[in-house]
Amino acid sequence: MEALKFVNDQLRPEKDYPEFKAGDNISVYYKIVEGGKERIQVFKGNVIQIKNERGTNSQTFTVRKVSSGVGVERIFPYNSPNIDKIEVNKYGRVRRARLFYLRTAKGKKARIKERRFIKKDK
Repeated sequence: MEALKFVNDQLRPEKDYPEFKAGDNISVYYKIVEGGKERIQVFKGNVIQIKNERGTNSQTFTVRKVSSGVGVERIFPYNSPNIDKIEVNKYGRVRRARLFYLRTAKGKKARIKERRFIKKDK
């Protein structure tokens, strides 16, 4: 088991992404190669699930957005070399880890409440 952990640590690139979880609204800056050209495309939406535990080589997260009335989901590998950066736009307050109910929800039912942080003075 130690050898497997050692190999995973060697393969995993060191990336500093912000902490996010299901319900958060994020922007993923993804590199796209078309022919010989390379560009960065932004995919902005809500995280509906995170698969596998953090720190493993095979962790993925699914981001969902609604574009022109059509729901679009995209699965990103956490350690992909094509991810340029990730920004957290809003922190969502949800009570579950998998938000598949958003696929059928429309209008106000599809909203996610925002989680607010209170700073405490010492």
